[in-house]
Amino acid sequence: MTDSAVRSEGSPDRRRAPRTALRISASIREPGRSRTGARLIDISTHGCRIEATSGASHDTWIMLTIAGLETQYCRVVWRCHEFAGIEFATPLAEAVLERLLHDQQTLSETAISELRSIANRAHALSVQETDDRQTLTELSRKCAVDAVVEGLRLSEAKQPR
Repeated sequence: MTDSAVRSEGSPDRRRAPRTALRISASIREPGRSRTGARLIDISTHGCRIEATSGASHDTWIMLTIAGLETQYCRVVWRCHEFAGIEFATPLAEAVLERLLHDQQTLSETAISELRSIANRAHALSVQETDDRQTLTELSRKCAVDAVVEGLRLSEAKQPR
């Protein structure tokens, strides 16, 4: 989402750090429950956005496991269908985030296609739901922009210099 985006509670988005699009498999675990698969859609030093079938609701504390990082203790700050915004209890060090992003430097064409699919699903949900419409509309717009940007970056990387 952009700085002018509005969360589902109606308060302005006050992100402390910019997010970077990526596609990483992860898992989440709610207290007293087993692990559930998730996919990171974007990440910053202070949090991330995931896609998961978990029923973790707003303000639930969870454990988020991402390959290459220590398990993170996190809070669900918003939830809309299969998407959730997650805030890390302890922000990631810049160096840790940079290493993770470096390892994920180039999204594959499949990942770009998945970002477009997420954008389309989020847009379809935003048309159906009135309470979460702004959140979902902004989510679909952000995913669509990320997919285009990553597609252009991938095509530039393939061109001979």
